[in-house]
Amino acid sequence: MKKIFRVLAPAAFLLFATAAVAVDDFQVTGNVTEKTADSITVMKGKERFQIAIDKDTKMTGDVKVGGKVTIKYKMHASSIEAKDAAAKSDSKKK
Repeated sequence: MKKIFRVLAPAAFLLFATAAVAVDDFQVTGNVTEKTADSITVMKGKERFQIAIDKDTKMTGDVKVGGKVTIKYKMHASSIEAKDAAAKSDSKKK
């Protein structure tokens, strides 16, 4: 029983750790409508995705306007501002 636990525990840890890392990975495939030095804009159907790029962004192939690309990107908050819901309800009561 202990041998099974020794084998399954690390495997379960790796599975959950991989799932936690992959939460903020996204992907979009579409046609390039605009490309500048610091961003690329892709249309997927009627949705427009404007994604920032920098010197660390890896690009393979010839990325040009009108071409089809697949972009893998991450989203994370740069700032969060809480709005006090209690203050709004208090002002409505007066």
